[in-house]
Parts: sequence; C-alpha cells; structure tokens
Amino acid sequence: MLNALWLAFFILASIAGLFQWLVLNDAQVFTRIVQSLFDMAALSVSLMILLFGTLTLWLGFLRIAESAGLIDLLGRALTPLFRRLMPGVPAGHPAIGLITLNFAANGLGLDNAATPIGLRAMRELQTLNTAEPEAASNAQILFLVLNASSLTLLPVSIFMYRAQQGASDPTLVFLPILLATSASSLAGLLSVAFMQRLKLHDPVVLAWLGGLVLILAGFMAVLATLSSAAIAATSSLLGNLTLFGIIMIFLLAGAYKKVPVYERFVEGAKEGFEISRNLLPYLVAMLCAIGVLRASGALDVALDGIRWIVQAAGLDGRFVDALPTALVKPFSGSAARAMLIETMQHFGVDSFPALLAATIQGSTETTFYVLAVYFGAVGIQRARHAVGCALIADLAGVLASIGICYWFFG
Repeated sequence: MLNALWLAFFILASIAGLFQWLVLNDAQVFTRIVQSLFDMAALSVSLMILLFGTLTLWLGFLRIAESAGLIDLLGRALTPLFRRLMPGVPAGHPAIGLITLNFAANGLGLDNAATPIGLRAMRELQTLNTAEPEAASNAQILFLVLNASSLTLLPVSIFMYRAQQGASDPTLVFLPILLATSASSLAGLLSVAFMQRLKLHDPVVLAWLGGLVLILAGFMAVLATLSSAAIAATSSLLGNLTLFGIIMIFLLAGAYKKVPVYERFVEGAKEGFEISRNLLPYLVAMLCAIGVLRASGALDVALDGIRWIVQAAGLDGRFVDALPTALVKPFSGSAARAMLIETMQHFGVDSFPALLAATIQGSTETTFYVLAVYFGAVGIQRARHAVGCALIADLAGVLASIGICYWFFG
C-alpha cells in the first residue's frame, strides 16, 4: 500500500505539472518541481540531525526507567485492568509487561521506539492464539486498536519538529494533543468493547476510565474559564513541566534503586542512534514526494476543492489546509510526518493549519501500517473487526483535533 501511495504522489504531480505547462502556460512548473526535490532532501538531513539527538535522549532515559523497575511497576498496576480488558491473557503473562512498555513509549511520543516493543508483545499474544492462529484474537485486536489510537502523553517528536521549524514555544500543542489523543483512544476502546462485549461496568475498569474522564473534565473545566492567550500559556507550562518532571522521576528512581544511570542512559541512547539512522531513507522518500506534489500545484487544487465544499456549507474552511496530514496518517507515519513538516514550512510553524496538523499528527497512529506490520509479523490474515474499530478511533481523533484547535487557537 505504501508503494502505491508513494508512486501516486509522483504520478499526480506529473499530471498536474503537464496541465500547468500545456494549459496554463506555466513554463516554470517543472523547475519548481525539480528544485523541490533538492530542497526536501536537504530538509530531511537537517531534520535527521535533530531526530538523532531526540530519540537518543529519550531512549536513554527510558532505559533508566526500565532498569529502575518503573516499567515493571506500571505493568503490575495495569495488570488488574488488562485482566478484564484481555480476559484471554493469563495474569503475569510476559505480554502484559511488553504491552505496558509499548504504551509507555507511545505515551512519550517515541513511536519508532514503540514498534519493536509492540512486535514482541504481539508475538507473545500469538503464543496464546492457538485455536485459530491465522485470525486475530480478541486480545490482539484490542492491543492493535489501542496502539493505533496511540494515547500520546508527551509528543516529544512533534515538539522536536516544531522546534526545528523555529517555533518560539514548541510545547504549545501539548494540551490539544492530550485531549485529542484521549478522544481517539476512548473511541477505539469503546468500539472494541462493543464488538467483544467487554464488561466496562466492572469496578476496576470504571475506576481507570472514570479517573481518566475526571482528569480530562477537570482540564476542560479549568480551560473554559481562560482566555485563548491564557490557554496557550497553560499548555506551554504543563508541557514543559511534565516533560522535565518525568525526566527527574526517571533519574531519582534510578538513583534510589542504585542503577548506574549514566551507563544505562548510554545503553539506551545507542539504541536510539540505531533507530534514527535507519529512518533517513524513509524521510527523504516521503518528503520529496510531498514536495513535488505541492510544487506541481496538485495538492493546492485538491485542497481548494475541499475548501469550496466546506465554505458552501457555511463552515470555516481554515482547517482544510491541515487535512493532508489527516488523510495520509492512517496509511503512513512517514507520509504524515512529511505532510506536517511541509505544512509548517508552507504556512508558518505557528499558523492555524500547522498547529492543527501537529495536533492531528499526535492524536492517532498509522492504522494500516500498524495493521500490516503487527499482524504480518505473526502471520495473521484475518483482522476481523480490528480495521473498523481502528478507523473509528482515527475519525474521532481528527474531529476532536479540529474542534479543540478552534477552541484553543481560534
């Protein structure tokens, strides 16, 4: 699917370029297209330099947390919840700890680091899937949908991209992303619970879900009393405070457990370096494809058509410029990342379309990529209701992002 999507970008750019040249007499269109290839390749390298540092930094801290037992502690805390949401997984099964670690990496915004952990978790779940190994089990579907909805507490990579593009406050989108990703995760969980007839009225499940809802409701109640400027300032403060607070918790827990924090940090940082190095070819490929699509005028024509429909319905059309990120996100994380960066460059990093695109990027994961990689790794051919539930989560995340960004940023 990714091959077809990438090739389609170039074919559409070629058709649009020929139209601009032969019909609109724009003789410079192919000059712009070729120049965009070089510009996007150069941008990819500059992004990778920052990505090297960011992934190396956070995987280093995550290794300290793992060595200090924080991940195991979180796993034990979540075991009562997962025993009810995944009744087919025995208590103490290795899959629970791996699922917890995967969610922790996703929560920190380290989606590339979360993938290898998620694959290990899926393999452990497959050891329990003996009745019909080619069909996804209920536990595997719930894990995949929650992974695709990607509850992101600290979207570090998005902060990094905003910083690289010159944002004065990279964490400005912290609260919008937190609210949007919570909406997508809740929609994914409810849809799976409906299909699998999970007992969400169980006291333990209600306690977890009720606590999450109360926290989010408290956030929204406080924010409702603030002006737009105060909301932005609050989001910035909480983003930076939470980020540094988690770092200190990791370090202090490591020191308390007598973990050699420096050595463990270096071990994790080496893993981050390897992951980052492997991302450059994908980033170059997708950014160049998005660049030629924009330079040819094809992307602008498609967005103008959608904008006309939206305005004809009497709605505000500013959100349309962020839709490319939303439309490609279910298919490819690298394509959505490229769309986000291109939107920042085209409209400005703190423009409404760029802020909305960043929120959409943090609200969900790449549904079809996760589906192909996770189920493909264990030979599952029948996804059952996984795709439908994951797409419901995607839609909820996008709609929530649009509404929240209008609330936060006008």
